[in-house]
Amino acid sequence: MSSQSDVAPPLAEAEACVVRVVDPAKVADVTAALPGAETITELAQVFGLLSDPGRLRVITALLEGGEMCVCDIAASCGHSESAVSHALRLLRANRVVRVRRAGRMAYYRLDDSHVRMLLDLALAHVGHGREGERS
Repeated sequence: MSSQSDVAPPLAEAEACVVRVVDPAKVADVTAALPGAETITELAQVFGLLSDPGRLRVITALLEGGEMCVCDIAASCGHSESAVSHALRLLRANRVVRVRRAGRMAYYRLDDSHVRMLLDLALAHVGHGREGERS
């Protein structure tokens, strides 16, 4: 099912493409370079995980705090331990966070530097947009 943002508005006849492929070589290059359907699905899953404000708050806490236990993440985020635990379970299943057990305690951290870079870039992008509004 498509959302409204997936549906392009109808084009006026003057705006519609007369030729369906203007640059066949470029289309072929781009098509060959596109990731496969499975990769696109996994990427959409990661972005879907990051689209939830609660999970994003947990991830951001780990970005700032490094390795943390569930109770410390919950206290930092202002969420219940149950909600944080549920978010961490989803994030762990999708390789966004990693767990280390020490006795009965579980400590979570971002899985790898790629997740950290993705978050840093997203935060920079959001900050950049805000700086442009002030000008």
